[in-house]
Amino acid sequence: MDTSNPAVLVNGELLRLYVGKKVRTVVQVIRSESGIVHGKSSDDQQLILKGSLPGTLSQFVEVIGTAESAQSIRAEKWNNFGDTFDLSNYNQLCKLANGEYKHLFL
Repeated sequence: MDTSNPAVLVNGELLRLYVGKKVRTVVQVIRSESGIVHGKSSDDQQLILKGSLPGTLSQFVEVIGTAESAQSIRAEKWNNFGDTFDLSNYNQLCKLANGEYKHLFL
């Protein structure tokens, strides 16, 4: 596993802190069109995800890529997380990974 350039776990609010850096998040897909996915973050913010899409997307997807702005990510990897996923739990994980337990995460 390459740990030289880890992806930071983010929600919509935290994304703005990592513009230009590698991030990872899970979103609920709202709509997909022409290589752009509009998704809802774990803290109910709308994000725009750009990049080569896999064949099909499930309702919840994990995206790993570079934060281009406070609301957009240039995706390098897409992982389908199925049609049932608890965004609230993921949001709490993002807060822990960027808060007092940051040292436990890459």
